[in-house]
Amino acid sequence: MDRASLVLRGTAGKIVADVREPAAPGTGRGPVVLLHGGGQTRHSWSRAAETLAGDGWRTVTYDARGHGDSDWAGDADYSIARYVDDLECVLDQVGGGRPACLAGASLGGMTALMALARRPRLADRLVLVDITPRPHPAGVARIRQFMTAHLDGFESLAEVAEAVAAYNPGRRRSSPEGLHRTVRRGADGRWRWHWDPAILKSNDGPNPLVRPDEAVAAAKSVTVPTLLVAGGTSDVVREDEVGEFLTVMPTARAVTLDGAGHMVVGDRNDAFVEAIRAFLDD
Repeated sequence: MDRASLVLRGTAGKIVADVREPAAPGTGRGPVVLLHGGGQTRHSWSRAAETLAGDGWRTVTYDARGHGDSDWAGDADYSIARYVDDLECVLDQVGGGRPACLAGASLGGMTALMALARRPRLADRLVLVDITPRPHPAGVARIRQFMTAHLDGFESLAEVAEAVAAYNPGRRRSSPEGLHRTVRRGADGRWRWHWDPAILKSNDGPNPLVRPDEAVAAAKSVTVPTLLVAGGTSDVVREDEVGEFLTVMPTARAVTLDGAGHMVVGDRNDAFVEAIRAFLDD
């Protein structure tokens, strides 16, 4: 399949995106836009995006503002509204018309949800990956603790691997290539996360994504078919959160993947792909 890395215009500067065209000419089924979680990059979707492109979908992944190869916000504005602004900019440039599906993990899922609340006809379907309007506070706090614990950086990639393993002990160790997509080496020789620390200051509070009442109102307004993919061992979206979500969005459906934590796509990529495939094909 063809993959092109593009430099796009975002509201805070450049946005770097990967676009994968369908494997066979003339088999395009529409665009699927995949939005990564906070602290991640577009590469977290690589295997899923390649598989979906092989199925005939045109897949778009991009680094959100302040993440990966995209520009940091000069005004340090990492509010959910600005993430939505950037999503709209990306779709205007590479969306190829109305996307068949917006799929987002954590921060990316909340961005997609709020975008559809703002523009109800923005996409035909929505997939939320381990995020609901009211994520469990303890799980959110643990993510924030992990992100703030090493802002001074690491001496080696081995230290980075140890930190990741401590947060997610069930995951196999990250490869050196994978770590290079997560951290960058500074002039002082220390390795630091591939995202702007100002993200944490901009999204301060018990819910670093969006106020729960606003997210609930947004979810109630969304009318497109919606799928929640939850991790069976997630501490962010547990059984109670899944039940509440289905009450808020009674026309939505949910699937829980055993053996997956909050990082669903990284923990159970094959199972996630099968879930979204079935949803797209229905």
